[in-house]
Amino acid sequence: MTEVVLEARDVHKSFQQGPVTLEVLRGINVVITAAERLAIVGASGSGKTTLLQILGGLDRPSSGQVLVDSRDIHSLNERERGELRNRALGFVYQFHHLLPEFSALENVAMPLLVRRVPTDEAKERAKEILVRVGLGERLSHRPHQLSGGERQRAAVARALVTQPKLVLADEPTGNLDGRNAEQVFELMLELNRERSTSLVIVTHDLRIASRMDRALEIEGGILRERDRSGR
Repeated sequence: MTEVVLEARDVHKSFQQGPVTLEVLRGINVVITAAERLAIVGASGSGKTTLLQILGGLDRPSSGQVLVDSRDIHSLNERERGELRNRALGFVYQFHHLLPEFSALENVAMPLLVRRVPTDEAKERAKEILVRVGLGERLSHRPHQLSGGERQRAAVARALVTQPKLVLADEPTGNLDGRNAEQVFELMLELNRERSTSLVIVTHDLRIASRMDRALEIEGGILRERDRSGR
């Protein structure tokens, strides 16, 4: 039986804008299984990023459940939610969010240090994955000393260093030129295959979506399967 790593059940999200209630998500249901690769597409402002943040426990739904590793992440207190995120989830954003005062090695080791992994072990594991993503010669470089593609590869390494069950990526290639975007995307697919980490990518790029196992589209707050013909 295929392991379910995340399940969203009837997720709604609305925002109040003065007297107007804006419904962004209207009953989202989705199941993500081990090693699955899933794309979420939709027009700008359709709620893609909002959904990803709710799936990752970074924002709360107005109603509904998100089960991560069989636990409703939104029923947990802040400490428990943080621990579950750190253990089960990795995050990659359009902008790398590396800490400027730390080296690539220190940035990638950070999630392990938060887990209280001994410093030497954390740095060794960070070095291992940085070598894997092609940054073995850049360990001591700070973010401003890295190219855009290198910074994003470091961000991918940081997301995967804890060996999470699921990586949630929000337009991870959206800030890169064509060549670097292709390299980072290929790297994410390779690591997905090697480590059996499930991968959810929010993207506006339909070429990326077409190379995933499934593509879902948000329209009018509803999430539906997008067929391979693009309809």
